[in-house]
Amino acid sequence: MKLSQYFLPLLKETPNDAQIVSHRLMLRAGMIRQLQSGIYNWLPLGLRVLKKIETIIRDEMDKAGGLEILMPTIQPAELWQESGRYDAYGKEMLRIKDRHEREMLYGPTAEEVVSDIFRKNIKSYKDLPKNLYNIQWKFRDEIRPRFGVMRGREFLMKDAYSFDMDFESAKKSYDSMYKTYLKIFKRMGLKVIPVQADSGAIGGNLSHEFQVLAQTGESEIYYEKELETLLLQDEIDIEKLQKYYAAADEKHETQENKLPPHKLNKTRGIEVGHVFYFGTKYSKAMNITVKNNKGEDVFPEMGSYGIGVSRLVAAIIEANHDENGIIWPDSVAPFKVGIINLKTNDESSTKMCDEIYVKLREKNIEVLYDDREESTGAKFAAQDLIGTPYQIIIGPRGAAVGKLELKKRATGEKVEMLPEMALGKLV
Repeated sequence: MKLSQYFLPLLKETPNDAQIVSHRLMLRAGMIRQLQSGIYNWLPLGLRVLKKIETIIRDEMDKAGGLEILMPTIQPAELWQESGRYDAYGKEMLRIKDRHEREMLYGPTAEEVVSDIFRKNIKSYKDLPKNLYNIQWKFRDEIRPRFGVMRGREFLMKDAYSFDMDFESAKKSYDSMYKTYLKIFKRMGLKVIPVQADSGAIGGNLSHEFQVLAQTGESEIYYEKELETLLLQDEIDIEKLQKYYAAADEKHETQENKLPPHKLNKTRGIEVGHVFYFGTKYSKAMNITVKNNKGEDVFPEMGSYGIGVSRLVAAIIEANHDENGIIWPDSVAPFKVGIINLKTNDESSTKMCDEIYVKLREKNIEVLYDDREESTGAKFAAQDLIGTPYQIIIGPRGAAVGKLELKKRATGEKVEMLPEMALGKLV
């Protein structure tokens, strides 16, 4: 893509209402624009990142046996009345009526809808286990939406729901999603700690939040020092991992068995995922049964597994930035390479830029070519701001000897080389 033809409304100044790094940089880098409080338009650059994150999530969910469905954003109130959550959910739920005065709502989550799908279509133990997942927009009417897409009212979420015959198989589903989440976040270049979360009346530790380590994080987290080493291993023993201590904020403060400070790392984190087992809570409330191998009706065991897809964009930026802008991990970068033409009116520079632009595209490398008639400083600033992992810099001096400069955004390292060598490094 040539920048002169792209829609990238960059901002030089930071908007006054942007309080955290990710919100400031997403606005300045032309990724989002606010429509109203807590609701954002996603512009081309931001949408590319959102889609990259979706692709990673979808790939790992499919590998783990998840089956993707798409559930509506608008849900009938009677399903929530059946589960007992309609009145209890509170003002965060956006309630509406259709033209026939039927009560509807904009879904903040989808346990009721997926439970209804299950009971209408699955009747036997032979069809279990099942894990149905959905990547869809949700709405929660936050009283004080803030921090950009980190805590908005409308947000994109991956929510998965497992159905099993008994606790033992439900635990296997839970552990499978736990492990899958670790793979998902690792592919995004994130350092994530799973911490204990409240599991209500169920008891035990079958509820975990996944916290991205970031100094600007909203939560204070505590975890055993050995946990980080264990998480770096290619094959992770989930049972062993879950025995290590890790908790956040109030959960840590209320723990009776918490470890002494010298055994713990203390840092800050941003919650980006949550896995939760809730047993027969919904199947009993909505009278959902399946036949077991004895022909008896039993309530299936359920779990839910959420990832904040749009929230992840902000979390990745919070964990990967410097004073000049975003530093995208390669796997989620909107473009892998940025080409900077230092002098557009120089024939040799422009010819070399055009040639390498074509070659990169032929090799399916995502490239953003800054062919604008702007100052050199503005071009460097733009590429650093939007966080392109690699920059190809071409000017008259280098073009005269057939060489370019390859810069790595994360380190600032620059190396002069032939175009063929640069292509080899980028493929």
